[in-house]
Amino acid sequence: MTDFDKDVRQRFLFEHSDIRGEIISLQESYQSVLSNGTYPAPIAHLIGEFLAGVCLLSATLKFDGIISLQASGTGPLSMIMADCTRQHNVRGVAHYMNTQNNETNEASTPPASPTSPPQDKPVQTLTDLLGENATLAVTIDPSKGQRYQGIIPVEGDTLSECLTNYFHHSEQLPTRLWVHANGHRAGGLLLQALPCQLQTPEEREKHWHHLSQLANTLKPVEQLNFDHTEQLHRLFHQESLRLFTPTDIRSACSCSRTRTANMLVSLGLEEAQAILEEKCPIEVTCQFCHQLYSFDQNDILCLFKQSPPTLH
Repeated sequence: MTDFDKDVRQRFLFEHSDIRGEIISLQESYQSVLSNGTYPAPIAHLIGEFLAGVCLLSATLKFDGIISLQASGTGPLSMIMADCTRQHNVRGVAHYMNTQNNETNEASTPPASPTSPPQDKPVQTLTDLLGENATLAVTIDPSKGQRYQGIIPVEGDTLSECLTNYFHHSEQLPTRLWVHANGHRAGGLLLQALPCQLQTPEEREKHWHHLSQLANTLKPVEQLNFDHTEQLHRLFHQESLRLFTPTDIRSACSCSRTRTANMLVSLGLEEAQAILEEKCPIEVTCQFCHQLYSFDQNDILCLFKQSPPTLH
């Protein structure tokens, strides 16, 4: 894979068609996210898939905000989440059972090298790790406007299948995603049918089915080791494609002291004071980057626009 395709997302269009696509490759940003925790191999792979998936979903945003992808369940993997901003900053985290006898922990292996082929079949599937009654949530949190969240049951062994089910249930434009990761790199492909302008509904449906079948032939080893041009050529060499300028993706946390303070204010003064009585100062650690934010009595009073008591 070239340097050009280490951490970039690219849009492409099928000429004379009402179908578009996005393709993404992640490496350094993926490794940066993994460096914030110690993850067993199956979960490290899933984090890469969630990062690729949420980056592809972010390409559909037409406003400033954050889009997040989160799955929760009762299995060894209780929660896995990734989000991406309009500025193409990504972050991710997973919470899992960490005991010596846990199968998930025993499956831990060092990340794959850049040249090692990825596994075609994960050690444990998404449904195995999440357990029963698992859910997948897509949340859009605009900087201005109303927050939106769509939640569906996890039905499928892979994130790619779950995301396809999500778009099917949400009755949005026909959309399919293919994501893979191997602990070192992550890759993703998105196809989306647009409102009919250049094709009749019947023509678009036929073309959509044809392109989806071609995309189904994409192998993980191709997605993770070939550059975007090569991947698209292998899949759609008989199609006329227009590939746009790539967008850089980077790992960056959106946490801040201000955001943390706003969270404390949302609790209310009484609740914040109760927490202070149990432990002072209040310490909040970001689950993504582990940045620590500390608030003492004076900080809390200032947050609620009160003055600290005068000492005599």
